[in-house]
Amino acid sequence: MPERRAAEVSAPPVLAEVVRSGFVEGRHRGSLVLLGADGAVELALGDVSAPVFPRSANKPMQAAGVLRAGLELTGERLALAAASHSGEAFHRELVRRMLAEHGLGEAQLRCPPDLPLDREEAETYLAAGGVRDRVAMDCSGKHTAMLAAAALRGWPTESYLDPDHPLQRLIHTVVEEAAGEPVAAVGVDGCGAPLMAISLTGLARAFRSFVLAPPGTAERRVADAMRAHPEYVAGTRRHDTSLMRDVPGALSKMGAESVQAVALPDGRALALKIDDGAPRALGPVLGRALALLGVEEEVTNTIGRAPLLGGGRVVGEIRAVF
Repeated sequence: MPERRAAEVSAPPVLAEVVRSGFVEGRHRGSLVLLGADGAVELALGDVSAPVFPRSANKPMQAAGVLRAGLELTGERLALAAASHSGEAFHRELVRRMLAEHGLGEAQLRCPPDLPLDREEAETYLAAGGVRDRVAMDCSGKHTAMLAAAALRGWPTESYLDPDHPLQRLIHTVVEEAAGEPVAAVGVDGCGAPLMAISLTGLARAFRSFVLAPPGTAERRVADAMRAHPEYVAGTRRHDTSLMRDVPGALSKMGAESVQAVALPDGRALALKIDDGAPRALGPVLGRALALLGVEEEVTNTIGRAPLLGGGRVVGEIRAVF
């Protein structure tokens, strides 16, 4: 019993409730940090100094590493290098174009074959006879950029995902500089790329550093490309896209297991993780966090809306509780 009570005390706080027909049928715990414009922590829920795997929220740092390696990417191409794209036709077409521009082939990509991430796009893709392939995988833009950077520098291309590869060591440095803390662990992401663990506070600091970086730096170039072409970072039906379109100067990137980081142009920033990885809780928690940062109500309400259906009609919602 004492051991159980200790575990309960250390559990992350409840950030969202699942309410069906007026009855709370579930809860989602997690951790969240908000930074003010001066970079100081204004709100911390849970242990925001413990390391987490940011998953694809690390992609802006990975894209900056590719630029530091000397690969010249701009506009949509740079946004796609930082993307978890939906696998829509325009995403797949640009990946193939980028591969051709650098004299590379699809077979050289080390991301796993997959279907488009967006459910509607996947249905259309399958109906047209599409099959799982590497280009359709949501990380194919990042892998194309990594592969192209390795080829440009004369580094091994077959081992570009090895944590000891020169490109990955460079990305490791970028992550630590942006987060302002050492990488706590290195794992393997879902796409096969090295994954660097940092704290949620470090993740929020990293996004803040990108929007405040001097023009022309790798970090600012990545932030500017993502904000100018958000549909290439995510897709036409994704909240990263709508947030960067609707909030001028916002930089936003989600990661698997319900991780999210956002920075506003004045340096306010947030990072969060839903402990059980449930994507259904991400929108309501993100909407509430953005509201606390002062983002306008129309945007936060849209992102935070998560209705529950029963018999085809709305009978409840998932709601933030902080």
